[in-house]
Amino acid sequence: MEQRNLICISCPLGCALTVTLEDGRVTGVSGNTCPRGDAYGRKEVTNPTRIVTSTVTVAGGHLPVVSVKTDRDIPKEKIDAVMDEIRRVSVSAPVRIGDIIIKNAAGTGANIIATKNIRTA
Repeated sequence: MEQRNLICISCPLGCALTVTLEDGRVTGVSGNTCPRGDAYGRKEVTNPTRIVTSTVTVAGGHLPVVSVKTDRDIPKEKIDAVMDEIRRVSVSAPVRIGDIIIKNAAGTGANIIATKNIRTA
């Protein structure tokens, strides 16, 4: 039997979770005050994923960069590959919230989308 201690990030409470595993399978989650904590604990120890946020350079914009994020969570082990793609891209103004900056980033199925409007300078 193995136990992993985590802090839940599903809501602002930040519950201290203990996830119990046997032979790589989750057998229990304790410490959560809501069902989201149970789901988070199970997913985090078996298939951790994250939303990636960053910025992309904007040419000709009133600001030099636009904030971006993945439109869904991606496997944690793909974060570096996604960030490599983000670092290599630049866009031209104008940029609108929701514009797809990169399709299928690093083969994850997630798109990188703009989260801010950037008007032309």
